[in-house]
Amino acid sequence: MKSDKPDKNIFFDRVVALLETARSRAVQQVNITMVTAYFEIGRMIVEEEQGGDERATYGKSVLRELSKRLKKRFRRGFSVDNLENMRMFYLTYSKSETLSRKSEKPDSNTGIPQTMSGEFDNSSDEIQKQQTLSAVFNLSWSHYLKLMRIDDSLERRFYEIECAENNWSVRELQRQFDSGLYLRLAASRDKTKVKELSDKGLIIQKAQDAIKDPYILEFLGLPEKSNYSEQELETELINKLESFLLELGKGFTFVGRQKRITIDEKHFYIDLVFYNRLLQSFVLLDLKIGELKHQDLGQMQMYVNYYDRFVKLTEENKTVGIILCRDKSKAVVEITLPEDNKQIFASKYQTALPDKEELKKLLQQA
Repeated sequence: MKSDKPDKNIFFDRVVALLETARSRAVQQVNITMVTAYFEIGRMIVEEEQGGDERATYGKSVLRELSKRLKKRFRRGFSVDNLENMRMFYLTYSKSETLSRKSEKPDSNTGIPQTMSGEFDNSSDEIQKQQTLSAVFNLSWSHYLKLMRIDDSLERRFYEIECAENNWSVRELQRQFDSGLYLRLAASRDKTKVKELSDKGLIIQKAQDAIKDPYILEFLGLPEKSNYSEQELETELINKLESFLLELGKGFTFVGRQKRITIDEKHFYIDLVFYNRLLQSFVLLDLKIGELKHQDLGQMQMYVNYYDRFVKLTEENKTVGIILCRDKSKAVVEITLPEDNKQIFASKYQTALPDKEELKKLLQQA
């Protein structure tokens, strides 16, 4: 007699999965609702301050009294500091381009939607306002506490988009900001492409879009001046593969390490092999702990040619090769590789977080 237990288990699992999804969505909706409420509280505080005769003194007294009343009613979450955060949240985002685009009739003075710039006369306006705010604010309050402290509006918008698209935790957002992700990407782009970063986030359409220079590997915990072998570096990257994939960027999946290829009965080993779903191509990584040599570029060219001719499918795009090195000569790279090179790249890596001021200087020079 055939048992029906497996079918029942599948049924139970489907019900559990449905409830977990519903719970997750409910939590997300609560977060969005609270964030939009904080934005509105910030607006109300700013408008109340503007009605005072002595703005600074009046504003502080308003926050203290409001905090006292809200804590009595709602207990936690409404300290003077947090109310000040709500005020700053409104001041930061009330003029954001994202908010402006959601309205067909922006306010002529502020550039923000008219529905955001004052009191609402009827319930339909209130509903429209909440729908607009909910469409804009889709991250947690903790994310916005970090984001609104990024002074550059273009940089802030880039991290906001990437958080939403990649489901970054606040910890990952902090790590990407500390590693200067936006500055590293912007330094290799012209003005149009830099603006695109803040409009759309990182768009991967060609191999160059996925390349960073430098790559930041501080998560390995290797001292900047430490002596270690290429094999040890490779092992540490595999041990911290999740963090490494986040540093590599969008679309990367791990294929293998020390992948052997054979040419004329001679064996060669590629350190790390990935596949990028957005590029639809293999990405080969070679690790060099010292200065990059022209022989290293020639070796990578051989690896890339082999994959193009014997491994990749006809519908897949050409293989990409990245050499991660401690140091490199830009002139050696440019002279060794073809002028129309679109497949092989050499990038430096660092095992410590970069100096943000140095990255800003590089961006200005670029």
